Amino acid sequence: MSQRQSPQRSGKAAKRAQEPEGKRVTLPRALSKLGYCSRTQAEALIAAGRVSVDGRKISDPATWVDLEHSKFAVDGREISAEKKLYFMLNKPRGLVTTRDDPEGRPTVYDCLKEIDARHLAPVGRLDKASEGLLLFTNDTVLAQTLLDPVSHVGKTYHVQVDRIMDQEQLARMERGIVDDGELLTAISARLLRAGDRNGWIEVELKEGRNRQIRRMLEALGIECLRLVRVAFGDITLGNLPKGGVRALTEAEILGLHRRAGMKVNR
Repeated sequence: MSQRQSPQRSGKAAKRAQEPEGKRVTLPRALSKLGYCSRTQAEALIAAGRVSVDGRKISDPATWVDLEHSKFAVDGREISAEKKLYFMLNKPRGLVTTRDDPEGRPTVYDCLKEIDARHLAPVGRLDKASEGLLLFTNDTVLAQTLLDPVSHVGKTYHVQVDRIMDQEQLARMERGIVDDGELLTAISARLLRAGDRNGWIEVELKEGRNRQIRRMLEALGIECLRLVRVAFGDITLGNLPKGGVRALTEAEILGLHRRAGMKVNR
């Protein structure tokens, strides 16, 4: 006599039967992976009834699709995986890191007018008063991985301060400073050069919390006069002019993927 299956086992089997297999992802994630738009933008397009899969309009963002074999269209126009693009900008001071600003302030996209930047997004941010190296890509998976502190991809900054910092102050930045309930820590902080009244320090961060370096300095009673990001992982700002944009080299792209622990086929 066969033994009846318990309700618990039946429930687990049913759950496994509902789980997607193979290369299936949700529709917003598919549009994001194809480089068409962000997941949030995709959800809005789907809710508006503008997205179809294999000729059928989809209105539920939770719909699972086959990323490799399905045909996707927005407003009746078929879309496919875009070529992955990678650029760097030497961001000038005074620009906000956003595509559109409700206050009408100039944005980093004002520097990208010579390239097709419709689907490019910045990898992280630099605040309005900061300047230097800012990466742009439509490779959303790489961008998210690079920004994850688990990937240990450091960002290096040169910072002008209103005094000559001593070794104890620099060591405190490495040990960590609590500000507004957050522990803010630098991987390294060292003196670069000193003048008569102020100096420059080099700071490396593993994660970039909002205004992190400025907040750490303010907690020490030190004013930040200028903040320039000079490196993102192994990619350096070099001699790229202020406001200048250039495509990353193959070696730089491969290096980013390796630092992020990702394989890449190019």
